[in-house]
Amino acid sequence: MTDLLKTKLSRRAVLQTAAVGAIAINPALRAAVYAAGSDAPEKKEVKIGFIPLTDCASVVMASVLGIDQKYGVKIIPTKEASWAGVRDKLVNGELDFAHSLYGLIYGVHMGISGPKKDMAVLMTLNQNGQAITLSKKLADKGAVDGASLAKLMATEKRAPGQEFTFAQTFPTGTHAMWLYYWMAAHGINPMKDAKVITVPPPQMVANMRVGNMDGFCVGEPWNHRAIMDGIGITATTTQDIWKDHPEKVLGTTAEFVKKYPNTARAVTAAILEAGKWIDAGLQNKLKMAETIADKSYVNTSVDAINQRILGRYQNGMGKTWDDPNHMKFYNEGTVNFPYVSDGMWFLTQHKRWGLLKDHPDYLKVAQQINHIDLYKEAATASKTPVPKDVMRAAKFMDGMVWDGKDPKKYADAFKVKA
Repeated sequence: MTDLLKTKLSRRAVLQTAAVGAIAINPALRAAVYAAGSDAPEKKEVKIGFIPLTDCASVVMASVLGIDQKYGVKIIPTKEASWAGVRDKLVNGELDFAHSLYGLIYGVHMGISGPKKDMAVLMTLNQNGQAITLSKKLADKGAVDGASLAKLMATEKRAPGQEFTFAQTFPTGTHAMWLYYWMAAHGINPMKDAKVITVPPPQMVANMRVGNMDGFCVGEPWNHRAIMDGIGITATTTQDIWKDHPEKVLGTTAEFVKKYPNTARAVTAAILEAGKWIDAGLQNKLKMAETIADKSYVNTSVDAINQRILGRYQNGMGKTWDDPNHMKFYNEGTVNFPYVSDGMWFLTQHKRWGLLKDHPDYLKVAQQINHIDLYKEAATASKTPVPKDVMRAAKFMDGMVWDGKDPKKYADAFKVKA
């Protein structure tokens, strides 16, 4: 009897080990076990910080629609005043996750935008949908796009203390990189030819109204709001700088992912499904606009949001157009994959503009931050397709091609840099 019992126990142990191995290898099996509850979230309630911007929508809708509960978590969206505040609360643990600028997460990880801490990108929340706004005063002088702005800046001499001033939202963030890239593509060195300041997104319009800046780069709805208020014009959209560029991400600390991996996966899956819901059709987008316009979230009028999320653009000077490359939250699952090459690109720009003094190990850093395996598990749970390659290529407005193959050469190739 003793020998038989030992044999049975030994056989059971082998089968259990084999099953665990199969689950680890096969994402579909892992998702099935997860759904059954044996891989349940360790933390049931999570705080996700967000800034009042249209692209916080998938985080908010995951909570409002109750999609989070399907994955065993409760998301509490927490409105924050600035990206610096988001950074600080992520680092000290007041927030579990955040709707965050891609470059903010990388900046903190590299120690170039505040306290250094190992960070994690779990997914891309959206692509496209930001813009560069120039003041109506500049437009009245003929500066309505990059070329005419460069011409005006070269000919209009300003007194000391009255420099051409442009605002971004965080020094290592996406808006800073889009603004710098666009200016440099037109021969303007943002580090030498202009004064650049940092302003929280919801404060952009008010600051332009009182003359604190000549232009800014920010997410919607604040570019469209500047047009509605008659104080600014849209000089370019960010999708015209880089079509289908990554924008906000779901960010957290590496420490959190290590401690609560099931929670991280569940939250990612819930937000993926919320993004799918938003992009499913016109009515869902309009419902989303009505929801996030509330004072609890973006705190603006619905009509400031609901045009550009459908690709209906106007530049504030009578021109209107339909842009198929408007803000997307899911787009058949093509939006959300945290491409390693996307993260590497931000590092190349941080090096270009002197934020990084030396070339980092671009690939190694991006592989540390972007949690591809966890994303794939969340994608399986939410039935989101996953691309075959962790790298992707893109052609920019100036003809430069980025494919991630030689980041050092790419970063050094720009004529206009710090």
